[in-house]
Amino acid sequence: MIIRRRLTVGVGILLATLTAGLGSALPAAAGEPPAVASPKVELVLDVSGSMRTRDIDGQSRMTAAKQAFNEVLDSVPEEVELGIRTLGADYPGNDRKVGCKDTKQLYPVGPLDRTEAKTAVATLAPTGWTPIGPALLGAADDLKGGDSTRRIVLISDGEDTCGPLDPCEVARDIAARGIHLVIDTLGLVPNAKIREQLTCIAEATGGTYTAVQHTDQLSGRVKQLVDRAAEPVVTPVATEGADRCSTAPQLKPGLYTDREKFGEHRWYRVDVPPGQELRASVSVSADRAVNNDYGVLLRAVTVHGREIVRGSESGTGRTDAISSGLRYPKPEQDDTDDGEKPPAETVCLQVSNSFSAPASVKTAPGMPVELTVDLVDAPDDAADVAAFGLGHGWWLLGVLVLTGLVAGLLTGWISRWRVAVWRTN
Repeated sequence: MIIRRRLTVGVGILLATLTAGLGSALPAAAGEPPAVASPKVELVLDVSGSMRTRDIDGQSRMTAAKQAFNEVLDSVPEEVELGIRTLGADYPGNDRKVGCKDTKQLYPVGPLDRTEAKTAVATLAPTGWTPIGPALLGAADDLKGGDSTRRIVLISDGEDTCGPLDPCEVARDIAARGIHLVIDTLGLVPNAKIREQLTCIAEATGGTYTAVQHTDQLSGRVKQLVDRAAEPVVTPVATEGADRCSTAPQLKPGLYTDREKFGEHRWYRVDVPPGQELRASVSVSADRAVNNDYGVLLRAVTVHGREIVRGSESGTGRTDAISSGLRYPKPEQDDTDDGEKPPAETVCLQVSNSFSAPASVKTAPGMPVELTVDLVDAPDDAADVAAFGLGHGWWLLGVLVLTGLVAGLLTGWISRWRVAVWRTN
């Protein structure tokens, strides 16, 4: 009997111990932050025949690119998954149809084996065509899946030779997928047409274009872009503006996305506490062909319809995005007689555009809109000219005006004196 009791007590203690251990372990596991997806980068290298040209630091463009790649591969952050794709690396013939399909993934996107990646790059030799459009489509497929940041870095020395597939249109199509993939471009030749095409590709996805003419410039810029992919990014929050302020969504500081039809007005609301300054900016992307002469307007209005401040921007030619912004400081106010803080002011933000499109262009869905809202401490001095858009350069403007006035007076006085002397003689 005693043995049974001891056995029962022992089993109870063991179960209690296991239960306590599990109970303490579960909250810890539940409290762990979710794993952050690794950023993905794919380097797309032009290996067309023109890369044989020897005009970069006394060596061929291909040699300079290989040297830059080796330096970049040595410094890739551990958290970045990197891949390499080539274009024009395999087919040396004259068959356009075959040459324009000449793009392949040289090294798969994933954890980097530096030795293996360098070995793959070392085998490359300038060969064929320049199918930039197909290479970008292939790179976008290489990076698909997951919700991590994704970046394509294109290095090329020439224009795409595989029209009518326009690489700029390809970039716009990639941007329209909404997968937050950025394309940065680097041009190895200071040519106006090449610069125009590579700039268009980059701007279509919010990327950058850089002209490089030296090996250290190439490696330094690619390193910078790869490192940038590892930086945390703000994910835009989808919202839907209203057709009037009274029914508009209430926005807090952050980054928002929406879509706006051609010539439409959309409204949003922001509460601005006393002593705070509202800073808002908007970008409307023309993700399709549009007519010349267009603009974007951002207005801050009271709930009663009185305009407070506005920002506007216009354009007359093809562009991929047009932006504007505004600032509205709310002066500090004393507490009420009851000791309560004064209420925040509701400010209505109106986003309008004056885009129009040819009859052959579809107007639905609307164009992408990106709206940034921020609240910062208002200027200490209510008369701070920074609140009116002059920033801290007002004194320079005053000096320039005064200098022009004095110069004009002196010039006029000297001219009159010379005329008087001429008449006297």
